[in-house]
Amino acid sequence: MFAFVSKIIDNLNDTWCDSVLDSGVLPHAVLRVFIRRELRRRLDEITPPFPEKVIDTVSAKGNPSLKAKLEILASPKIALLPGVLAPISKWSETLAYKMNFFETVRHQPIAIETEAANRQNYEIATGIMANMLGPRIKYSCSYYPTGNETLGEAEEKMLDLYIERLGLRPGMRFLDLGCGWGAAVLYFAEKIPGLEVVGFSNSRTQKEYIDAKAKELGLTNVRIITGNCTDYEFQPNYFDRALSVELFEHMKNYEGLMAKMSRALRPGGQLLVHHFCHRTTPYHYEDGWMARTFFTGGTMPSSDLLLYFQKDLVIKKHWWINGYHYSRSLEHWLENTMARREKMMPHLTETYGEDMAFVWHNRWQIFHLASSEMFKTDGGDTWGVTHALFEKPDPRGCDVGCGHHGSP
Repeated sequence: MFAFVSKIIDNLNDTWCDSVLDSGVLPHAVLRVFIRRELRRRLDEITPPFPEKVIDTVSAKGNPSLKAKLEILASPKIALLPGVLAPISKWSETLAYKMNFFETVRHQPIAIETEAANRQNYEIATGIMANMLGPRIKYSCSYYPTGNETLGEAEEKMLDLYIERLGLRPGMRFLDLGCGWGAAVLYFAEKIPGLEVVGFSNSRTQKEYIDAKAKELGLTNVRIITGNCTDYEFQPNYFDRALSVELFEHMKNYEGLMAKMSRALRPGGQLLVHHFCHRTTPYHYEDGWMARTFFTGGTMPSSDLLLYFQKDLVIKKHWWINGYHYSRSLEHWLENTMARREKMMPHLTETYGEDMAFVWHNRWQIFHLASSEMFKTDGGDTWGVTHALFEKPDPRGCDVGCGHHGSP
């Protein structure tokens, strides 16, 4: 049956395929099989030798020699081993692809398709996310160190991990770039009363929710700024610590964004970036259901992507978080989406219209299924999450706690 359904979908164009998915007629078990097959296709596309469309996607402006090198490497090569014919797949080919990818994004704006990303993921009714996610409304990977955590516990485990890795303490000024519905800013403000907490969001609904929640909790150390991070400039040399959780996946010119964060940090200040990733190979979402529906203009970074953009901030520590943790988070979201359908419907109607509420309830289920299957591939060691801690160099050679960084 699975092969039969897969063959039918193969012969449908994007419009018909979307219609089948939107209808909700395919059981989750069938969808999971189809998703796993598509993930294997994706892995084939980013494994040498690279198909022509991948080469064209990452062709660097003004650097034709890199494209030419990739084209040469793209031709399959056969090596004669003792009694065996085997294709050669060299790591050098992947590195050539990556160098071309990094060169390309240096010529792009900080972000593209920002309106689509906001519409698809952020400027939506808070009631959708409050019913779908955990109690902290953390729209990103949570952390399950024992595997027995509830979603609410796992949310807080990851938030505590941010505190530990950033070394947050009273008296510091902290920025959450892309703060979502305030999971980190509200938690940090509660847990560290002496911390000045600033959240930056491009969403009006997110700011309204956080402001109301902070007032309800009696938090006076929280401030939310709304704007577009591509052109907004923070007060120079102001923040001691900064966090960005699953924002860089919507960016293109990482060098420009890292420079912006460097300007916002004091000398010796640190930025922790949490982003999902492929273990070795970055790629753009150029086509397919996910690109059309949830991730227009998005990028899948590699785990080491930001290590190639250290012009303004220098790497201090780097961690890999197995994809199991994200898969578990998404399975919890899927359970909530299905169990709380009636509670979600008024909010889905508010955001998408009455005629599309049912469709979007199906789309969110497929989003969770597709993402969960991706992160559990190969035991969670192909796609996962990385934490990268960067520091702004201090010419005086001291850190934020040395006493040279007092409030102005």
